Amino acid sequence: SLPLLDERLVPAQLGWRLAFGLGATLAIAVLFVRTALPESPRWLLMHGRRTEADEITAAIERRIERGAKTPLAPADGCITIDPARVQTGLRAVAHAMLTRYPSRTLVSLALMISQAFLYNAIFFTQALVLATFFGVPSSVVGLYIIPFSIGNLLGPLILGRLFDTLGRRPMIFATYALSGVLLMITGLLFVRGLLDATTITVAWSIVFFFASAGASSAYLTVSEIFPLESRAMAIAIVYCAGTLAGGALAPTLFGILIATRSPVAIFHGYLLGAAAMIGAAIVELAVGVEAARRMLEEVAPPLGTSEVS
Repeated sequence: SLPLLDERLVPAQLGWRLAFGLGATLAIAVLFVRTALPESPRWLLMHGRRTEADEITAAIERRIERGAKTPLAPADGCITIDPARVQTGLRAVAHAMLTRYPSRTLVSLALMISQAFLYNAIFFTQALVLATFFGVPSSVVGLYIIPFSIGNLLGPLILGRLFDTLGRRPMIFATYALSGVLLMITGLLFVRGLLDATTITVAWSIVFFFASAGASSAYLTVSEIFPLESRAMAIAIVYCAGTLAGGALAPTLFGILIATRSPVAIFHGYLLGAAAMIGAAIVELAVGVEAARRMLEEVAPPLGTSEVS
């Protein structure tokens, strides 16, 4: 974005369009990357493709055994799924989310909406805040995104293992609540004029070090806590709801707040984002499901289950 947004190199009306188009280029690359991903053995079994499921599972086991240099323990337990009872339509998904697991749906929505609001509130308006309150030129604002992005990357890399060892619930609670508290502190320092362009970027990076780890686990959690047949559609529905409520509302609201050129107005916006994250943390701690190191069928039995042993 640095050369594209430099008006000395590219006209302004063209540069931002080209920068925006970079995102589409990355999205196209995903179409090719996804072809290298193995299909879910569970999904294959559900659709009667047992041979393919066995081959993929065996390949995964061989790779793990080579890395660990020790054979895996024999599989224990058995679950029987009746294909005649498998339901994958919207009615089955709605039944699973609203009737069978309403509290899990509440947790999922709380986690996704709050993180979407926080991310879009800060990330989509970062350049506006830097330019409006600190006079950072648009041609160099990309430099300030680099530490922000590093914080987003390091959070899941460093803290990710703890979500498997300490557990999903305590870690999601801790990361969501901590990011909310840190955002409140950032807003307080900002409204008192104690931050400049560099220090507020550092503060944002620290906030999202924890928020990114929590949000990454939230995506994983939503995909774990619903039955096999409805898992993909459930996370799609929750993601869409989160993007609509958090993704569409946050940039609009913060755009209005920034237009006032009032640090107090921005502070109130930060308080709202912090309250959303802390509220989601409380919901997770109260009714969240611990899925770490548990079989998915144990967390949520498939709808087509006829026998478990």
